[in-house]
Amino acid sequence: MKQVCIVSQHFPPEKSGNASRIHDTAVHLAKLGIGVTVLAPHPTFPTGSFPRTWKRSGMQEVDGLRVVRLWTWQPGTGDPGFGSRMAYYLLFPIHAALWLLFTRSRFDAIMTSAPPLFTGIPGYVLKRTSRVKWILDVRDLWIDASIGLGFLREGSIYERMSRKFEQMCLARADLIGVTTEELGRRISSHYRVTAPMELMPNGVNTEFFQPTDGGKKRQIIYAGNVGHAQDLDKVALAIKSMNGTYNLKFVIVGDGDTRESLERLVKAESLTDSVIFTGTLPREEIPRLLSESLVGVAPLKRLANLEYAAPTKAYEYMACGIPFVGCGNGEIAQLARESGAGVIADNTPEAIAATLSALLDDPEKMEEMGRRGREYVAEHYDRRSIALKLKQCIERMTWTGA
Repeated sequence: MKQVCIVSQHFPPEKSGNASRIHDTAVHLAKLGIGVTVLAPHPTFPTGSFPRTWKRSGMQEVDGLRVVRLWTWQPGTGDPGFGSRMAYYLLFPIHAALWLLFTRSRFDAIMTSAPPLFTGIPGYVLKRTSRVKWILDVRDLWIDASIGLGFLREGSIYERMSRKFEQMCLARADLIGVTTEELGRRISSHYRVTAPMELMPNGVNTEFFQPTDGGKKRQIIYAGNVGHAQDLDKVALAIKSMNGTYNLKFVIVGDGDTRESLERLVKAESLTDSVIFTGTLPREEIPRLLSESLVGVAPLKRLANLEYAAPTKAYEYMACGIPFVGCGNGEIAQLARESGAGVIADNTPEAIAATLSALLDDPEKMEEMGRRGREYVAEHYDRRSIALKLKQCIERMTWTGA
């Protein structure tokens, strides 16, 4: 049996899109006959929502996986400062690299999932000290996104050091996984890449996310990270302009860095009866909430550095049979066109309101879009199929001819 170590900054019970993606991928790999060990920090994200622990490490069995929890700094606030955030991102991969160097476990391959960029540290160290094959799983151009969102200054020493490390990782990896074709093109244009690339989309667990029969409510929904890359404030203001006609609720499921500022806006605009914050909910509740909503929203900021992104939440909306309204350009617009399940609006309250209104005025179209979306993700983005492709890559990379 091939043995694989997956290194991820996020893993359940955290509720982020990548936590569920890594969990589902690992579980499917295990069912396909791969021995899987996951290295992850103690639960931390959203920051401030889990109790701090000083336990150095812990091991548990989760859904047929061996999960090793390693200590890292855990920020105590919802929107941590630069130093606290960087300690969280840096200490975990350093701890993971040390664990891999000194453990008795032996692996055929290691997969490091980025962002954050620094999860590449254990992959780089293991690649330099052993014959382990390294899969660099890239979901995001983290440096470019950080510059676009104002977290990192272009030309700063932090940017230069980060890009140098990213180039080192890309040069050492045996295989680079990318979530979208546009992301692969951008990596190739930014860096010298010699390793083969494989398309490994975020995808969705179509067995878990599927339509339920509980009926519809007068609500639209956002389920995901409440963060800096989303224009959720624009959606809230769109709902305000629509509620003289449509009497809608806007349900925001999740947590993140910008939740507090968004709650202040909702209060200032007298929207507390229309915009509902549920906070982080058990994953088991999400399919029902999505299915009983009329429309899902994926309001990605319209930034050039985010054009490659296809949010996981859009796949989940489609799997639950509801249409989505997206913002942004690039991959999310292509997903809307190809699937027939989404509509793209400009990033203004007026445009979002007009797009939502046009959908709500045509229930038959919404139903047809929901049906198309479900069929599309089941055919193209089911995580079982993506895991099978990954298994085949692992076997091909680690084949010895024996």
